[in-house]
Amino acid sequence: MFTYPRPQAEVSVPDGSSLADAVARTTDLGIGAHQDDLEFMDLTAIAVCLDDPDRWFTGVACTDGAGSARRGPYAGCSDEQMVAIRRAEQRAAAEVGRYSAIFQLGHPSRAMRGPSHAELVSELAEIVAACRPVNVYTHNLADKHATHVAAAAATIEALRSLPPDQRPWKVVGIEGWRSLDWLSDDEKVLLDTSGLDDLAARLAGVFDSQIAGGKRYDLAEQGRRRANATLLAPREVDQATELTFAFDLTPLVHNDGLDPVTFVAAAIDRFRDDVTTGLRRYFP
Repeated sequence: MFTYPRPQAEVSVPDGSSLADAVARTTDLGIGAHQDDLEFMDLTAIAVCLDDPDRWFTGVACTDGAGSARRGPYAGCSDEQMVAIRRAEQRAAAEVGRYSAIFQLGHPSRAMRGPSHAELVSELAEIVAACRPVNVYTHNLADKHATHVAAAAATIEALRSLPPDQRPWKVVGIEGWRSLDWLSDDEKVLLDTSGLDDLAARLAGVFDSQIAGGKRYDLAEQGRRRANATLLAPREVDQATELTFAFDLTPLVHNDGLDPVTFVAAAIDRFRDDVTTGLRRYFP
């Protein structure tokens, strides 16, 4: 099961169960471009699966980590060393979050955005077909990080390649290298992360190579979650202390005739129309 040609690719099951059992019990599947993407964008799903014995979170990290930023104690690390460090960090995060399984596919970032895209699509389709998740979480298609967009696009293509009865019930694209505060409020998927600061800190703390390497993703992500909750509704008392916003991509998975570019562009057009309509009250 799941034989990949790249030496960096691996699959691990934190609790020691068989891989067959681990994928069979999966209900929630997160697909991220890099090691640590899952831990920042899928915090709600990870927490829900920790609390509910009938739900299990499985993660997929698509890239090998060789292109990671490095400073401080990691400044002198070679690409090969960074691959090993990032792979170990992702395994440790899966232990903290008690994932059902963690797939690390080992694609170089640049290749994933090019020739190996079809290979990634095939691998993701194989994983989804085995896991049969109810919910899938990935990056949003309006993200400004090209590798995030490549991972999200591959996810949509992989899901569309499966028979309709093997596709998940819900698919969302979560904010990352671009916030989703611009999305119309009635279109936002609200992922409540209130009260998850301890879990968030433990998951983020595993990725020392990134945080010590000059990127305080932990603080940035917490700040965005808190800002989302407070700034969501200007005339209402906060209903949550922290929120992550997501883009509902489910229509793309259940309607193969829907063009993803048109789908995202239409949401942007609705934002544009909302802003211009408001301005026209004062500048007719």
